[in-house]
Amino acid sequence: MTLATDRTRQSTSEHRPDSPRKATDYATVMHAVQQRGLLKRRRGYYLAKIVILLALLAGLWVGFSFIGESWAQLGIAGGLAFVLTQLIFLSHDAAHRQIFTSGRWNDWTALVLGTGMGGVSLAWWNNKHSKHHAAPNQIGKDPDIDPSLVHFYLAEKPIRSRWALAMHARQGWWFFPLLLVEMLNLQVQSVVALITDPTMKRRRLELTLITLRLAALPALLFVFLPPGIAATFLGVVLGAMGVYLGASFAVSHIGMPVVPPTEKIDFFHRQVISSRNVLGGRVASFAMGGLNYQIEHHLFPSMPRPNLRLARPVIRDFCLEQGVVYHEVPVYRAWLIVVRYLNQVGIAGRNAYGCPTANSLR
Repeated sequence: MTLATDRTRQSTSEHRPDSPRKATDYATVMHAVQQRGLLKRRRGYYLAKIVILLALLAGLWVGFSFIGESWAQLGIAGGLAFVLTQLIFLSHDAAHRQIFTSGRWNDWTALVLGTGMGGVSLAWWNNKHSKHHAAPNQIGKDPDIDPSLVHFYLAEKPIRSRWALAMHARQGWWFFPLLLVEMLNLQVQSVVALITDPTMKRRRLELTLITLRLAALPALLFVFLPPGIAATFLGVVLGAMGVYLGASFAVSHIGMPVVPPTEKIDFFHRQVISSRNVLGGRVASFAMGGLNYQIEHHLFPSMPRPNLRLARPVIRDFCLEQGVVYHEVPVYRAWLIVVRYLNQVGIAGRNAYGCPTANSLR
């Protein structure tokens, strides 16, 4: 049993309800949010947001044409990274059926914004993200915590390389710098999945869109800018998008209980105890694309983003009544928790596999 699963068994058992309550807890909060109309679509909000972001995108390209061959273009690169990330957030909302009642309209909106503009395959992301929502932070079921360069729980098998052990012992400090290449990683995974998996939905269309998107930006930059400025511009866009996306998503679950593979938890408690909210109200919601209300989003994935803040007091008060931990912290503290937790996992792994007397950590 791993360090993470040891700690998690105790944490989850503290909040596991008696069997008669398993169905009623979620039914109770569902009834409460339905009574308040919080599952109704907010098309006006989303259409206004899409129009504003597309106008900003057009404005950035106008600015690009006026600035010309200058290092001041890096300001445009930063603005482009922000707008494209915001469009990916909207694609996430559409993929969760938050924008329209029509599944078809949601799919096409997510496809255009996420694949066509963001450069991330909708089909690949949907498959991965659906598994995450079904079993957040559960070992072997949530692909977001599968071991990679970063380990989110103590590995079952020892890490052989001394370099890798040293890297993992300090992985909390490496985590945010590694996000500089996260956008490139997402794009590469998208392309590989589309090429290798013939079962992916709208595969040919997505391959066409993503090829055009990933080729168009570098082509445009290197045609109109000197090579040094063009390469730096592209690096700023990719790096800033990766950090922005990763820092927004990371605070939601890293450092929350990791669930053992065979653990059985009802839906309500599974979603609440594995998720973390970020304080900050509308400012945080705007900056993080609504991901700051992660508990509410996981309980009601199709709830429109502007309604999540209205559902928060309902869920928070219910958790307080039932003795269920409702975790929310300021964003700076959430980032510190992420760093501290990843370092603890890394150090435990080094001690467990590098020192015979440290097996008690496992």
